Amino acid sequence: MDARTVIAALRRGEAPSDEGLRWFAAGLADGTVTAAQAGAFAMGVCLRGLPEAARAVLTLAMRDSGHVLRWDLPGPVLDKHSTGGVGDCVSLVLAPMLASCGVYVPMISGRGLGHTGGTLDKLEAIPGYETSPSEDRLRAVLRDAGCAIVSASEGIAPADKRLYAIRDVTATVESLDLITASILSKKLAAGLEGLVLDVKVGSGAFMKTMEEARALARSLVGTANAAGCPTTALITDMDQPLADALGNALEVRASLEVLTEGAGGPLLELSVALGAELLAGAGIPQGEARLRESIASGAAAERFGRMVRGLGGPADLVERWREMLPQAPVVIDVAAPEAGHVAAMDGEALGLAVVHLGGGREVESDPVDPAVGLSHVVRLGQALEAGQPLARVHAANEAAARLAARAVQAAIRIGEAPEVAPLVRERIA
Repeated sequence: MDARTVIAALRRGEAPSDEGLRWFAAGLADGTVTAAQAGAFAMGVCLRGLPEAARAVLTLAMRDSGHVLRWDLPGPVLDKHSTGGVGDCVSLVLAPMLASCGVYVPMISGRGLGHTGGTLDKLEAIPGYETSPSEDRLRAVLRDAGCAIVSASEGIAPADKRLYAIRDVTATVESLDLITASILSKKLAAGLEGLVLDVKVGSGAFMKTMEEARALARSLVGTANAAGCPTTALITDMDQPLADALGNALEVRASLEVLTEGAGGPLLELSVALGAELLAGAGIPQGEARLRESIASGAAAERFGRMVRGLGGPADLVERWREMLPQAPVVIDVAAPEAGHVAAMDGEALGLAVVHLGGGREVESDPVDPAVGLSHVVRLGQALEAGQPLARVHAANEAAARLAARAVQAAIRIGEAPEVAPLVRERIA
């Protein structure tokens, strides 16, 4: 077996053999496959595509190119994955809710990508929180708290790390087959027994149309199930931010308002919807009621506090989070230029406004300011008088605050009340 055999099959429009795909994934990980061969493979898959069975073989081969976690825990091991949006801090709410229902959640998460925020960046706004623990520490925290939100170790799916970097410079990032294999190889390496996917669609998502979102959801669900991991997906609305806050510390605040104060709204409702999918798949009855009770009783907040403490954060974060999270020195309100209803929002532009404030990265090496961002963002359909706030900007200085304010005004259109899409648009099983 060699790389040319696999690439030639793709060139002819044929699916490479299972043996060939496994060999190629191993070669990506150990360097046997050259950068030129990896680029040709990525372009071949992008242009020719893979049937579902071959996509599942590639996914499992990329998973098995490195370390695969195994668990011996007294409950199901479950997780969720989001395709990325703005104001999306569901992971911080959902993981401890599930943990309080007897589920174990080893959530391997990522950093901000483009206009979307990253779960690891959000958690690092908590003083002392360690996103890259040793495996022994990860196992101890997971057993004690029931959840641990961390980064992938160097040994997780090394074939994906190599191929992703090559896709980024060969214009093949958009391949549905390679997106699917990339996402699932890392998730399945966490040793999951069930997965729910939150596939975002709308102005603040990577997938702007239902057709794109549906295609991705079907690819992910079909491949994950073919790979032996029971999986469903919800296609969810991202025509406006999920929470009313964008930015790392601000989204931690929004999550803790749900966990410790029972704040309602889309963040809670989507967390419950995704959690109920997972619990139903694991055979745990009355999932929605259990999840809501975990908030009302404080059990989810207690689990979050245990996780934070176990990963190096403050032992009393749940009680004192308002004073512990970083705050920006400059805070200004953005005035609505006219009266009317919030007719439309450019979620991607709002996300980029936070990036330009310093809350995300324009290049990989950029530092992230955890305190900056937007809060109190209006909702679609909301009635406003001229001068009422569209959002509140949290910035490092006055000049950055003024630039962000102009970006917010350009991203939010005032006009007639729109027809607002439901939070969950479709379920794919």
